[in-house]
This record gives sequence, C-alpha cells and structure tokens, in this order.
Amino acid sequence: MAKFKMKDYQHWLLFVLFIPLTSVLCFSELSFITEPSDVTVLPKDPAVLDCQAHGQPPVTIKWLKNGVRLAENEHIQFLPNGSLYIPKIKHTKEESDEGFYQCLSQNKYGAILSQRSRLTIASISEFLLHPVPMVVTEGCVARFSCAVTSSPPATITWELNQSTLPLQTDRITVLPNGVLQIHNVQLEDAGQYRCVATNIGSRLKSREATLTVNQGEGPKPRQRPRIIAGPQNVTVSLHQTVVLECVATGNPWPIISWSRADSKPIDVYNAKVLGNGNLVITDVSSKHSGVYLCRATTPGTRNYTIAAANLTVQVPPSIVERPESQTRPRAGTARFMCQAEGVPPPRISWLKNGEEVHLNGRIKMYNSKLVITQIIPEDDAIYQCVAESEQGSVLSLARLIVVMSEDRPSAPRNIHAETISSSAILLAWERPLYNADKVIAYSIHYMKAEGLNNEEYQVVIGNDTTSYIIDDLEPARNYSFYIVAYMPMGASRMSDQVSQHTLEDVPLRTPELSLTSHSSTDIQVSWQPLPAKVSRGRLSAYRLSYRTAADNTVISVEIPQNSTEYLLEGLQPDTIYLLRMAAATRVGWCEPSAWTSHRTPKTSSSKVPSAPILQLEPLNCTSIVARWQISPESVAVQGYRLCYHEEGQPEQPTIQLQAQNYTYTISGLDPRRKYHVKILAVSQAGDGYQTDQTVSTPGCVSARDQPTASPPPPDHVTVLANNSSAVALRWSRPAFPSGKAVSYSVRCTPVGTHNASAIRYLQTTKQSVMVQNLVPNTRYEFVVRLHVDQMSSPWSSVVYHQTLPAAPSQPPAAVRITLIEDDTALVSWREPLEPNVVVSRYTILYASQKAWLGGRWQILQREGSHTMALLEKLEPGNVYLVKISASNQVGDGPFSNIVELVPARGNTHRSKNPRHSDSFPDTTMFSDGLYHIDQRSMTGIIVGVSIALSCIVMCALILISKGRPSKSSTHKVIGLGAAEDPRAGLSLPNERLTENAEALIPMINAQFIDAKDGSNIVINSAGLVSSKNHSRWLLFNRDIINPDESDVERRASLYEAGKTVLRYDERLGSAPLPPSSREIIYGPLHSESSQSSEGSQETGDSGHYSNEESNEEMSNPSTSQSSRPESFGLADNAAVVELKQSFEVENEEMPRCPLHHSAPDAARHCCISEGSLPALHTSQAAGS
Repeated sequence: MAKFKMKDYQHWLLFVLFIPLTSVLCFSELSFITEPSDVTVLPKDPAVLDCQAHGQPPVTIKWLKNGVRLAENEHIQFLPNGSLYIPKIKHTKEESDEGFYQCLSQNKYGAILSQRSRLTIASISEFLLHPVPMVVTEGCVARFSCAVTSSPPATITWELNQSTLPLQTDRITVLPNGVLQIHNVQLEDAGQYRCVATNIGSRLKSREATLTVNQGEGPKPRQRPRIIAGPQNVTVSLHQTVVLECVATGNPWPIISWSRADSKPIDVYNAKVLGNGNLVITDVSSKHSGVYLCRATTPGTRNYTIAAANLTVQVPPSIVERPESQTRPRAGTARFMCQAEGVPPPRISWLKNGEEVHLNGRIKMYNSKLVITQIIPEDDAIYQCVAESEQGSVLSLARLIVVMSEDRPSAPRNIHAETISSSAILLAWERPLYNADKVIAYSIHYMKAEGLNNEEYQVVIGNDTTSYIIDDLEPARNYSFYIVAYMPMGASRMSDQVSQHTLEDVPLRTPELSLTSHSSTDIQVSWQPLPAKVSRGRLSAYRLSYRTAADNTVISVEIPQNSTEYLLEGLQPDTIYLLRMAAATRVGWCEPSAWTSHRTPKTSSSKVPSAPILQLEPLNCTSIVARWQISPESVAVQGYRLCYHEEGQPEQPTIQLQAQNYTYTISGLDPRRKYHVKILAVSQAGDGYQTDQTVSTPGCVSARDQPTASPPPPDHVTVLANNSSAVALRWSRPAFPSGKAVSYSVRCTPVGTHNASAIRYLQTTKQSVMVQNLVPNTRYEFVVRLHVDQMSSPWSSVVYHQTLPAAPSQPPAAVRITLIEDDTALVSWREPLEPNVVVSRYTILYASQKAWLGGRWQILQREGSHTMALLEKLEPGNVYLVKISASNQVGDGPFSNIVELVPARGNTHRSKNPRHSDSFPDTTMFSDGLYHIDQRSMTGIIVGVSIALSCIVMCALILISKGRPSKSSTHKVIGLGAAEDPRAGLSLPNERLTENAEALIPMINAQFIDAKDGSNIVINSAGLVSSKNHSRWLLFNRDIINPDESDVERRASLYEAGKTVLRYDERLGSAPLPPSSREIIYGPLHSESSQSSEGSQETGDSGHYSNEESNEEMSNPSTSQSSRPESFGLADNAAVVELKQSFEVENEEMPRCPLHHSAPDAARHCCISEGSLPALHTSQAAGS
C-alpha cells in the first residue's frame, strides 16, 4: 500500500510540476510563417518587408522601426498579408527610411515580436586609403592598396594611365580586398595607377599614384627571406571571402607556404593561393577561425621567416536550448531556459507579449534564465527569448499558463538551516498548519544572499520528509532559503526566509602569475586577487616558492594576504628560475601551482627595451586577446616576439609582430586550459626584457559542451567493513573523455539523522577511501561524487552499510559477591554502561591470594544473557580475588576492578545472613569476612541461641505428645524436605503471628534445587537461606539452562505440589520495619546488610526469578486455581486464602510450628525466623 501511495504521489508531482495541461498541448501556437530579412535598396526605389503570422484568429500585425511603433500613412503602407510596403525610399539628412524593422503579431493568447531586419540604402563613402607613389628596382615587387566603405561591399578594379589594367600576365594580381601586386616589375609597368570602387549605387575613383621603375645594376647579392607585406588580423562575417596577403623578397626568391598555428589542416575546398603566395578563403565559416602562419623559406635551406595573422569569423546568434511552454499553479514558480551561441557571444533578453520583461523581486533573470516566482494570474502570457549581436538576432517563444486554485495549503513552518560543511547546509522544517495531508511535494528554493540578480535554484522532494541536505553550495557564502508546499492543483505561499553561511575551504586554485625583470638580478612577481568563488573564503597568506632549473633547493617566502606583487632580488643573471605560488585560508593551504619558468636577462652595457606591460583577457572559450604597452623611456623598438604554450606542453613557434602593433589575438585554444604567454621587445641593441604571464580559458556554453560540463557520477560503489568503527569505500571512475586530474567527495550520513554534525565529508584523489571514527553497530549511507575542472557530477547511488558491533570498551558494572555457604559464593554484575554494545559471554576470573601471586586464575564463563554465577569449592579462610570481563564475537573487553571475598573459617559462622563483597566504595568488608562485634553482643547471641534450642526441644515434645492427626482434618499439610505425595500440603494455624513478618509459601520445581544430602536452598532478595545441610543450585551449575525455554514455562515449573520455598520480599514504598529486640539489645547490624539486599534485588531478574513473579502468581487467583490438581477442593481454597494472610513472629522467640501431614510417613520440620531476616512470604501453588 505504501508503494502504491508513493507512486501515486509521484504521478501527481509530475502532473503538477513537469507536464503541461491539455490547454498547452492543444494551444494553437502563435508563430511567424515569414519574418522580415535584411534588405539593401537604392534611394527612391520601393521596398517590401515580408511578415506573415499563424495562430488562432483574429491575428493582428503591427510594425516597429528602431523599437518605435509605426503608424500607417501615405509613405508607409501595411499590406493585407501583414507585410510592410514603402513605395519610395527616402534618404536625406532630415529623414531616412534606413534602420531596423520588426513586426509584432498578436492574438488572444498574447503577442510575439519578429527578428530584427535591417534596411540599408546603397552608398559608397570617400576613400579611406588612396594608393601612394612607389619607386622600385626592376625585378622587384610593387604593391598598391586602397580602401573604401561601401554598402553593399564594393568591387575594386585598377586602371593604368586611366585605362583598365590588363591582367593577362601572372605577374599582376588584384586581390578582392583592393590590393594590387606586381611581381618581377618590368620597365613597361611604370605609369599612373588608380583604383575604382563600384557597387549597385555608384562608382568612385581614387587619386592616381605613380610607379617609377629603375633599371637593375648587375647581379643581386644573396639575401635572407623577408616578408614585406604580411597577413593582417581580420574579422569577417559568415559566408564572406577573406584574403590573407603574404609578399616576401629575398635572393634567391623565397617559397611561400601556409599553415595553421593549431596544426589543423587548411580547408582545401574553400581555400586557394592567389598570385605568389596570397591565401584566399571563400564562403568562410566558424571552422576557418584561427591563427594562420605565412612562412617564407629560402629554397634548399632552413632559412625562413614567419608572419602570423588571426582570422575571426563572426557567426550570427543561434539558440541551442529553447524555452518550453509551461503550466504552473498560482503561487508556483516557472523557469524558462534559453542558451544561445554565436561570435561574438550574443546578448540574451526576454520579452513578455512583445515587450521587454520588467524585472523585480518576483521576476528575475539569472544569466540567460528567466525565473518567475509566486506566480499571479497576470503572468499568463507568451514569453520570448531574444539573442542578438552585431550579426543579427533570433527569437524563441514559450507560453506560461497559470492555473487557479483556492484550496491551497498553508506555508511550511519553522524553517531551520544548519551548516554541515563548506558546501552543504541541512534544511529542516515543519509541515503546513492547514491542508498538510494534501501536500504531495515540497519545493526548496535557495540563492546567494549577497549581490543583485543572483540565480535562484530549486529542488523538488517528496512529502515523506521534512529535511534536506543542499550540498552544491559555494564555500564561505551566505545563502537564503525558503520552501513551498505543493498539492495537486496549487501551491502554498512561500515560507519565511532563513539565511545560513557555509564554512570556508582551501582555495580552489592559485592566482595567475605575471613575471617581469627590471634588471639582470631581479624578478618582479605580480598577480590579481582571487575572485570569491575561487578563494572560497578570506585569504590569510600567499606562499611564493622559487628555485633555479639546475638546483633542487627550494626557497619559500610567505607574503601577506593583501599583497599583489613581490620583488625577488639578488638573483643570478642569465639563469632560468622556476616559480610557483600557493594561497591559504584559515582552513589550510591549497595545492601549489605548476612551476613557471623565467630567465633573468644577461648583463649588458647597452640599453635594451624594458619588459612590456602585458594584459591577457579571454575573448571566448578558444581565444585570448593580448594587449601590451612599452614604457615611454624605453629605447626604440623594432618589433615584438610573442610565444605561448599550454601548461605542460612544448612552446609554439615564436610570432613576429611589428613595432606598431600593441594587440594580438591568440585563437584555436582549448576551453578550460591554462596557457603561458611570453612577450619581449626587440631593438638594435638586442632582445629586451621578457614578460611572462599565465591565463586560463573559460568553458564554452554550447550544446556540445554539456556532457563535459556535467560529468557522470562514479559507479560500482562498494563498502567493505574494516572494523567496528571504520569501513573501506571503493568505486569506479565513470567512462568519460578527460585528460585532466579528477577528485572525489564522499558523504557519510547515519540513516535517519537530523543532526548536521553527524554528517561527514571526505575529499580524495584516489578511487578509494577509509572512513574512520564511525559509531559501532550503526547503519550509514554513503554517496560519492566526482570533481573535474571546477565542475561536479551528481551524487552516486546510495549504498547502505551497517557497521560491525564493537568489543566492549568498559567492564561489567556493579560487581557484587555474596557468600551463601562456607565454600560457595554468588557473584552478580550488570551489563557494561555503554550504548550499542552487544555482549555474548562473560568471563569470571577468581583465585585465592596464593594462586593470584603465582598468576593462576580459575576461569568461569557465562552466556551474555546471564549476570550471575556461583563460585564453588572455595577454601575457608583464604582471601579470594574476583574480576569479570564482557566479550562478544569482535573481542574481549577490559576486566573490572578486583573484588575481595573471605569465606568463613570452618563452622565458626553459620548465620543465615549472607555476607557480601562488592566494588562500591561505600561497602564495608573486613579481611576475616566476619562482622566485628564486641563481647557484650557475643554474650547476647549465646543467650539467644540457648533460648532457641529450648524452643526446639519444646516443639519436639509437643509433636510427640499430639501423635498422628486424623485424616479428616480440614487443614492441608505442606511438607518441607524430600519429595512426597503430590497431594501433601501444609496448614498454618492462626496462632501468634509475629510482628512485621508475612509468610507466604510458594512451590518451586525440583529442577532448580540440588537435592544433595536431602537439603533445599532458597535465594531471596537479601541472599540465600540455607537449611541444615549443604546444597547446590542447578541454576548456577556449569551446565547452563536451555535459554530457549519460554518465560511462561520457567515460571510454571517453579512450583510443584509438596515442595515449599521461602522467598523474602522487600515491598517498595512500604513503611520501614521497626527494630527487632535483637537490634534493641545489641545495636543495629552493620550497614552492609541493607546494601546487600538492595544489590541482590537488582540482580534478581538475571537469575530467572524475582519477587514480581511471585506477586503475579499471588495476584492472579484464576491462574493459580487452574494450575492446581483436581484433588484440591474447597478446603484447598480455604487453605490458600489462609496462607495469604499475614502473620507476625517475634524475632527473638521461637514460634511453635505444628505440622499436620496427610501422609503417615511424612517428615516433620519446623520453620525458624530470625530477627535479622526481612519479611517472610509463604505461598502455595501446584504445577499443572
């Protein structure tokens, strides 16, 4: 039934939270069939912008220009199909139709806005760059260039002496970007050159430039290759054509080759070489982005020079994760996801019914996600995600339907948050006060408390719990929480908010270092402060370590936490130094960074350029922009040399940059990698000082990166018990491609705990961990998660494990020894005072003082359910030492403190009062085992014994004189002694009843009495009462009684017809007994007697008999009657009633005990009561 209910709740939960209602599924979605697109027109020409929408009629369409709604007039007309028609384009300074247009479609469900369309009027601006005159030598290279701004892009052609330049020869190349190259210049190439720019709107000519050709003089000297016109960084739009120019000179003529810096092949289908080494790529796409290297090599040699340029292809926005329509109850929460990609990264915004969403405390935007909390009916609308950049815009829509319900539960109450670790907080609450039985789920909402527009997260759990651990939090952050209760058709209001702070943790990584040298003997180390997400707390210090590459001796320097630079001085010139840094919070130090190398400059008398000031900034997940500047006081710079490499990888080829360049884009990098970038300036005096800096590329936000962003959890988690307080946890690494180091978090939770301090987290880089300091005999749950590259996997499946029971850590408590005969003692104890301990057996060691000195102990063992044992065959007069330990299958516990016992010497002491010895400090026990009394007391005892003997003689004479009684006597007789006729019984006459004593005589089974020498032994709460002969109790024999015997059987077997047992009972809560005559004459007895009685009362249950059992027999007459033999008649019942009556006996007198026997051969006995004994209870029963 429970499983059925759980499944039913889960179905309701899916219905409410995740499955749209039928109205959404049947919703005739309002959408566009045709959207306006970019268009270029000539002035005074007509223009049409198409727009058609589909949806439940009526559907209306309106137009906006630059975000402002247009009104229909003579100049602007709205066609019946929704399109916009402009009969005559205006393009004046006062008024122009150029701009961005959008159409707005609306029906009863809401309104949607179309993508942005740009209307451009064709034009050509003045030339930005005119060709300049050139003087070249015959056989060299001449190059002219011009640049113009045109829309649409203009076509560039060249004229020589105002005539179209013939292009029949391979020596002349006209590039699409307007560059003219003339290789191997001849004398006839001299003349006037100009370029002509043409588009659909107009034609424009540049100024003329003169080419002068000088005649060559003799053979040319041998020259190394030199690139005179290298490729330039270029940014183009998708599907355009790009030209990477490369012109080189040298003797012999160099060979031009192209390659990519990332070693990827160049697209052979869209790329071709134009002229003598120019690379032209048509129909470019994002795969063409990267750094291209032009290499000019002298034929037959290894002499070469390289020039590099970065190609960036801009991609229009595209939505990779679209929002989905949702149905939510009033007061619920809706989340619309939207992810877009493009180059440059698009901006994300949201529209509600075609208008920008107004963000407030209830409606928030986290990155690109729109979250609406505490939904109201006015939130029912169509929402659009808008992704736009310079390359265009794209939209995606979703509808929110609000369901109304009045029967809502009240909000959850008494929210409480407790910090567990640096990333986990335990949240607990109470159920709603109203309609709590209708709650099917709880929704937990949490977000960072500091800052604005923080993203709100949500977790949905079932209704079977009122606590939850949120364990994906950032360290050292303050979070706010609230909870909402859900029922099938609605949600409660949000609960009160609570805030809680996570603990600090060690920093996630170290700062990125920047290394420069201002002289040949120093290194300036600088860094940026760590962001809060990385520092994971307040930094307490930095530790900078350095050494030379040839020496392993590491020198470390601790730097205050507020520093961002440090100068290492006194270093060796022209030496490679390795440096690394670590950061610390109050929790501890993080792992130090990898070693970074830096070479100190050589000692030189000439002045070289100083180290450039370098700034690295990630452009996207695969590109880095490097910007630098040189000190104004520095010497003249001829160029720069830049190189970079991924951490742990070899360096890439050096990139030569011109002196006028102060920025460079490094592309083709891998996401989430650390790169080292080095740059130095070059002058005539030589290479300048070098700057080293590290930077990390961010992660890409795209659909293909989603599996990497969320690695799978570990699998095959197993738990192996090591001991009672430790387990070994092992797991397997999930199968996913990653060459990075991974780490793991282990969470250990006692099942059912609400105590945050009991939940533990462990961190490790291995696939196993030893979890220690667990509570024995406790059920735990274990989960593992994986961390890689600052990302975490979900938790693994829960594995449950019960820890082993532990060996007892404490000895048995309240060890007590009672001497019951001259050579027999009863030892009792209680279980060890510790929780969750399992005892399977007890070990009793006892020895005389002589044997103890020789190290000889006698061993006695009892099962864990027993807390009593008999010590037999003790030698009178010897002092015995006893100690006890508890054990189980795990091991043995410690022994208790040694307790001493002194049996009586010979028959000098035959008192029925047992003597006790225990481990309590207030117990008095003397070395000879006797109570010390003075001579006057001894005289009184002798007089009392004499009186007792006289009474015995008198009783014997009375019995003889009365002779055998008549069989018709109404009194039943109970015989004391050997087993007789089961019908035999005892009648107690109503004679002088002694004070403060009540005698009840129960029956006891013979299997509990060792009938050796025909004697019976009875144990009461004060100790053991012995008859004239020695006896043994089979209960304490070494053969342990069968523990499977039920309590009812044991209780029933205690009684048998014809047997008499004396049981002493101290009634709790009754008035104390008045002092006996003996106590008045000789003074009170030693305090040990009362303590011993109390101790025996405590341990009586472990011996399978108790006063309570006896009382139950007496208090249940129906049970007693049903268990009697059939021969018991009304007289028997009367005898039983008479037996239950109390009678008083004077302690110092000997009562007359006439015994009436129904059997002629029955033995005659007399019961004697001493004043020191507690109240006697005698009862009669028979075994069925």
